[in-house]
Amino acid sequence: MFNHIVIGSNDIERSQRFYSAVLAVLGVAEPVRQRTASGHERLFYRHDGHSLGITQPINGEPATVANGSTLGFRCASPEQVQAFHDTAVAAGGTSIEDPPGPREGGSGPMHLAYVRDPDGNKLCAVYRPR
Repeated sequence: MFNHIVIGSNDIERSQRFYSAVLAVLGVAEPVRQRTASGHERLFYRHDGHSLGITQPINGEPATVANGSTLGFRCASPEQVQAFHDTAVAAGGTSIEDPPGPREGGSGPMHLAYVRDPDGNKLCAVYRPR
């Protein structure tokens, strides 16, 4: 359904350190770095046909968090969920909500962990048994 998702950052170097560490847990390579014609920096992480962009806002305003938004990352196991969480916290993120672990949801059992990146964007690592 999605081709790409782009979120803003107020510190592109900090975001690269954070996302490179966290996404490596999922097997994602280092980002492609671009500079726009206006001089703004962007990072594009690509994996399995999907892209996550991190950008300095091109309108010159500070990046802000979208209240109520969550970026969910599919994990291959409960252990990968835990590693995603632990790596995110070690790289400057903040653990939020319940501790990582199993949850019951409307779509069946799953294993979740929630963190905020250094800019405050909410991320979820999720494993759903098939």
